[in-house]
Amino acid sequence: MLFVVDFDGTLSVCDTVDAMLEKFADPSWKQIEQEWLDGHITAVQCMQKQLQMVKADHLTLENFFRSIQLDATFLPFHKHVSQFAKVAVVSDGLDHAIHVAMKNAAFPELPIYANKLHFVPDGIDMSWPHKNPNCNAGNGVCKCKVAQDLSGGEKPVILIGDGKSDACLAKSADIVFAKGSLIKYCETNNIPHFKFQTFADVLTKVKTWPQKISHYTLSA
Repeated sequence: MLFVVDFDGTLSVCDTVDAMLEKFADPSWKQIEQEWLDGHITAVQCMQKQLQMVKADHLTLENFFRSIQLDATFLPFHKHVSQFAKVAVVSDGLDHAIHVAMKNAAFPELPIYANKLHFVPDGIDMSWPHKNPNCNAGNGVCKCKVAQDLSGGEKPVILIGDGKSDACLAKSADIVFAKGSLIKYCETNNIPHFKFQTFADVLTKVKTWPQKISHYTLSA
């Protein structure tokens, strides 16, 4: 069993990339965001343009990453599911920001698959070690490919996410926990899903499952 956990807006309380842009970038970053949401540019093109607008030194950004608030209910969730399942953080955000936030919050060390952050003078840049050239979604991190590699064909694959970067995996995951815009996507595309707000909601549902299952069918 594999839990694929999104970070921004899922494990973190808010979208940390958006919060960083709000604090350190020109307000025109929102126009670029809308271009992506409207499908005119890819996620990679969007984030690359936006990160080039960030103006802050290394220390300031490190302090910001340490201030990222995480969902504390993830801790009891992880304690329970780690007894019988793999858990990985798979995000189209920035790896260093995730590492710093989780370490500062004393969260357990988990495999993290995200875009690679690079510090440059008075700002940041990024690269994409988990980009899949064969993926049509255009994300920096292909969550489908990461999930496939991590699961090794083992079932079920369980997605916990909240947004557009989770949409592709939502179509193939065995079980989907959705919040935010992912709920609307699942409803529009007739994808069975459980709605959640915090990992406490996820834990409540998971505790009703048998711990060793090869497949799980969502009830209507």
